[in-house]
Amino acid sequence: MDSQDLIVYTDGGCSGNPGPGGWGCVIIDGNDARQLSGGEHVTTNNRMELTAAIMALTAIKNTERFSGRPVSVYSDSQYVKNGITGWINGWKRNGWKTASKKPVLNQDLWQKLDSLATSMQVSWNWVKGHAGIQYNEICDQLCQEEIAKHR
Repeated sequence: MDSQDLIVYTDGGCSGNPGPGGWGCVIIDGNDARQLSGGEHVTTNNRMELTAAIMALTAIKNTERFSGRPVSVYSDSQYVKNGITGWINGWKRNGWKTASKKPVLNQDLWQKLDSLATSMQVSWNWVKGHAGIQYNEICDQLCQEEIAKHR
């Protein structure tokens, strides 16, 4: 990783599953850290985790000064990290069906994330949630604030 790399932290969650949900992300460019967040009245944890990553990559794609720069995404969601780095290849091969021949949940979001990720140079990393990692904690706080707004 060098000074040109953009660092992204993401988090999403719900109060109840499904229930009111929120997502948060932080895009770090050197000393600049941009926070984004949003939520929905009825959603799931996994949808909010995916939405956080989608919104972060969309913001990067739509920011001219970020164009063409490598992105390192840090998520505390094994679902997002394992899905985008591994499972998605089989899902696409199998016509968006799981190994057990069932439709992939959240296919709409997976397709958006895949489209964004394949148009950029993205590395995916897992971090332990609620472990005192500064930007992961900020994302969690943004997420909790959004959940409160959508109750």
